[in-house]
Amino acid sequence: MTGQSKGSHEVEDIAPVGPPHRMDPSGGCPHADNARLLARGAVAPVVLPGEIEGMAVLGHAALKEFLGHPDVAKDARHFTALSEGRIPEGWPLRTFATVRSMTTADGEDHRRLRSLVSRSFTARRVAELQPHVGELTDSLLDDLAGTARAGGGVADLRRHFALPLPMGVISELLGVDLAHRDRLHELSVEVVTTGIGSQRAIAANHEFLAVIGEFVAAKARHPGDDLTSSLIAARDDDGDQLSGPELIGTLLLMIVAGHDTTLNLITNAVRALCGHRDQLELALSGRVTWGDVVEETLRWDAPVSYFPFRYPVRDLTLDGTVIPKGTPVLAGYSAAGRDPAAHGPDADRFDVTRPGRPDAVRHLSLGHGAHYCLGAPLARLEAETALQRLFRRFPDLELAVPEDTLPRHAGFVSNSVGSLPVRLWPS
Repeated sequence: MTGQSKGSHEVEDIAPVGPPHRMDPSGGCPHADNARLLARGAVAPVVLPGEIEGMAVLGHAALKEFLGHPDVAKDARHFTALSEGRIPEGWPLRTFATVRSMTTADGEDHRRLRSLVSRSFTARRVAELQPHVGELTDSLLDDLAGTARAGGGVADLRRHFALPLPMGVISELLGVDLAHRDRLHELSVEVVTTGIGSQRAIAANHEFLAVIGEFVAAKARHPGDDLTSSLIAARDDDGDQLSGPELIGTLLLMIVAGHDTTLNLITNAVRALCGHRDQLELALSGRVTWGDVVEETLRWDAPVSYFPFRYPVRDLTLDGTVIPKGTPVLAGYSAAGRDPAAHGPDADRFDVTRPGRPDAVRHLSLGHGAHYCLGAPLARLEAETALQRLFRRFPDLELAVPEDTLPRHAGFVSNSVGSLPVRLWPS
């Protein structure tokens, strides 16, 4: 096995894949397991919660091919175990398969849903948000400083800065009022937590959909100048609107992806820069851009580790490994970001000069192909603004506890830590 994709059309020389890797529902740092699995090959069999057989695509080239492959679907009607009734309602990953949105649609249906959303989520809207992002960032930095002063110089940067920034921005975009924001964040964390119990998973999903449903009903009665109101009114060229389930599923997707990914991105970038002061100095001195910092963080410590699900519509051979038709497949973004076959022998080194090198391979952490992240420009805007203003104001910011003591996110979908205590000023 070389780790390079051999092409899905080749069926000879099928490689042994070894025993399946059991995905840990409690999460943890993925990089050691990723390196071990990549050493065996670019595709690995896995066991998902509930003893469900799946596969993970880990190598960069194989993942790029898989994400754009015409015989790979997102619609859960291709998920064999689900169609056979072997997936209970309380399965912690069920929402990823069954939510009605563009992330679980294919072909014309996907193009219709994405078109309706993109018309309201335009570059102009993102540009219009730039002043708001800057103002909110500065206000949150004031609050962070106040919290640190009250806490002996230490504050949880994730809770008091990295979270409220993207949550505030997506809420502004969608028209979500302050009263709902904390609860929506709590529920979004629960629906992506792979170790949650079945009863809690059911309750969290039902409550999440109910809260969004109430919010949509209120917007339908009293529309405003926000994305939710635009989505309610939006029609495609044939006059079709988003159905009720599609609208609620789309908003669920945008709330979760619109803040959780950026929250992890900012958190991971701060951790990386605190642990690599020489790299921070390159950004502070202007020798690299904050955009370079964001891109290297996306590669080196992707905010999403394993994203569920895609399903081959036929038996598919990828990098010499057969992925059977109907298998739920995880996209291994954190593994692909450190694949030596794509990023070189120093792939596990954080290097903010890498994005500007002529030999650099573009990461896949925001997706590839038809399902490339629609909110990528907004996520980049938020992260670049947050990092630049944070470290310009607090250039001596440092972790207040050892890196290896930080609590990891509870699950194997999101990739970050649960808290980030930092010291803003030298002690």
